[in-house]
Amino acid sequence: MLSTLPPQVDPAEKPIPKARNPRKTPWRNEPIGLREDLYRAFGVDLTQVPGIDALTAQMLLTEIGPHLSAFPKVAAFASWLRLCPDKRVSGGKVLSSRTGPTKNRAALALRMAAQGLHPSQTFLGEYYRRMRARLGAPKAITAAAHKLARIVYHLLTMQQPYDESIFIQQEMRFRKRTEARLRAQARELGFQLLPVEAVP
Repeated sequence: MLSTLPPQVDPAEKPIPKARNPRKTPWRNEPIGLREDLYRAFGVDLTQVPGIDALTAQMLLTEIGPHLSAFPKVAAFASWLRLCPDKRVSGGKVLSSRTGPTKNRAALALRMAAQGLHPSQTFLGEYYRRMRARLGAPKAITAAAHKLARIVYHLLTMQQPYDESIFIQQEMRFRKRTEARLRAQARELGFQLLPVEAVP
């Protein structure tokens, strides 16, 4: 009986996906063919993730390698990058929840990628701007860098391409929760919340 399982494909032989936003010229100091080499090393194209360019992916490759077998869970990876709050508790009271200082160059690369999300018209760009309005720029950069780290961990461990539709669904759920909260607040104040197209 013949097996129906698909044959395993070597990452070096997989076709390289097209760039998300093709550029007429490469970024300054970006070697020719770097994106293709990174794809062969990782097995997935990290430059499909908003905010991560070829130079950022190269920094991740030099710092963490082509796989993340040293980190059994995504929480361990984020903790190693010092992108998780380091809570200091005394007597049941949280004294501080700042992230610890680090010289990790992979974490620095992800923070720079997160900062570049400000003009991005994607879910991650909207997430960064929302966090910046609530928490300020420094904490928003850390929060967005933490989300990027989780995405990178998932892509490298699962060997799956980046899928924006997953985050679009999350954004729709967030909008529904926000709308429900605003409608409840309007009812408490004696108002009725209407969509813009319903207003004459």
